[in-house]
Amino acid sequence: MINKPSRRGFISGAAGLGAASLLVRPACAYIASGVTRAVNTTNGPVIGLVEDGVSTFKGLRYGAAPIGRLRWAPPSKPQPWTAPAAAIAFGPAAMQLASGGGAARYPGTVGPALNQLMNSGEDAIRQSEDCLFLNLWTPALDNKARPVMVWFHGGGFNYGSGNWPVYDGHNLAKNHDVVLVSVTHRLNAFGYLELADLGGDPASGNVGMLDLVAALQWVRDNAAQFGGDPGNVTIFGQSGGGAKVATTLAMPSANGLRHKGIIESGAALRSADKDGATDEARRLMKALNVADIAALRDVPASAILSANRAQGAAAARWGPVMDGVVVQGHPFDPVANPVGRDIAIMVGCTNDEQTLYNVGFDWWGKQTEAQMAERLRVQYGPLTDRLIAAAKARYPADNPSYLFTDITSKAAFVSSAALAERKSIQPAAVYMYVWEWGSPVDGGMMRAPHTMEIPFAFDNVDKGPILLGTAPSTSQLGKAASAAWTSFARRGDPNDARSGLPHWPRYEPASRATMIFNVKSRVENAPFEEFRKLMPPARPA
Repeated sequence: MINKPSRRGFISGAAGLGAASLLVRPACAYIASGVTRAVNTTNGPVIGLVEDGVSTFKGLRYGAAPIGRLRWAPPSKPQPWTAPAAAIAFGPAAMQLASGGGAARYPGTVGPALNQLMNSGEDAIRQSEDCLFLNLWTPALDNKARPVMVWFHGGGFNYGSGNWPVYDGHNLAKNHDVVLVSVTHRLNAFGYLELADLGGDPASGNVGMLDLVAALQWVRDNAAQFGGDPGNVTIFGQSGGGAKVATTLAMPSANGLRHKGIIESGAALRSADKDGATDEARRLMKALNVADIAALRDVPASAILSANRAQGAAAARWGPVMDGVVVQGHPFDPVANPVGRDIAIMVGCTNDEQTLYNVGFDWWGKQTEAQMAERLRVQYGPLTDRLIAAAKARYPADNPSYLFTDITSKAAFVSSAALAERKSIQPAAVYMYVWEWGSPVDGGMMRAPHTMEIPFAFDNVDKGPILLGTAPSTSQLGKAASAAWTSFARRGDPNDARSGLPHWPRYEPASRATMIFNVKSRVENAPFEEFRKLMPPARPA
């Protein structure tokens, strides 16, 4: 053990993690009071910082740089090191392909409010193919065997990282006695380009998912050294991160590495079709004017992203491929995949998912009812009139802009309910929630948008005062939600006397019990039933 590493050892050790990690501005409010003792991992010894009593390790390498011959190949272990490596700053983000709402277009203070918690712009600055890093927070470097919670970040399968301020694991570790891990991995064309029938690796279309498996293997092999229990690992994620959690339930390679899962606004029922994914790979190769995988591996990363962007939005919907190799069957279609039968699940969504995207459009607040119907008809065809009638009956005071989001937001609920129902047939428990509490920013215009529950689940309400406000009731809701999330991680049941929440029953098709999170949380049976019965679980293309 090395308790006081020399400056030379400190810097040389950092090179083992990736020099770029030392160039990133720390995204936290904690002032380190010291350096941890050296912790031996299967790759080599590491040291972190002690921040307000929490041992914090940022930029821990779990995989070799996936470049050269490792591009579109399953992850490999890094070269081991012997000098203590300094895990003191976040590693790079993966190559980024922006999508979704853009903060630059948000009205008022919504953009700065979101950026305070979710700084995706910094990911674009520090993006790199050399991205296989994780971060870890632990209350103590002892043998207590705490639950381990592993976070899969959002951003679809296109952008994001495990480094956002809202994902900071300090408060979960300090206040709830868990070990928190956040993971960065390959995304977009670098993580999901299906090349198996084009001369590539059989797993090429899912190497981004295999990166997550490699991170979970690292957790299995090293969690005990950081005070965690490798036999009690909960994976959780939001949006694309939730879909990643769901996808592992169709991946035999993840079995034994995760024991529970939380799917937040990411109820992925299906993975991409292999033939369609292969066609997409052909189109990208044609755009890059390359004929084989060897030539494709020589193309600069920036050129790959540029060619992908040039193909338009339809070519930017990357994600896991049901290839029969890594992903064996769809996660939850037509039924719950037997691979995940023993994994207990929490699943849910926010009440107003789509405001995150829609408030930035020019038509927001100006849309007529006819324009609303026209937009909805593109997605829902002959169901449109019935959906509008259902929304008007439930939300009689909403204008056409809000009615549009009332309807489109229900897609996440309907898919979550379908996942919960299909999962409930298996022996492991399933619990469902809807996040109803809304942000007060700009008069509450976004209500409860996509991402709203994340700072509460992480007990990080204090990190987003612009978006969340500073009301004591908001802080208390953060304590309640994080107690439920960590209770589920600890024992597969979100009910915890510390939370102050009402009893949360398991989801069963006969009752459809759902926790509604708000200042006064409550359980409702079969909420939004009219939309569940009317709307298909996955929106028509």
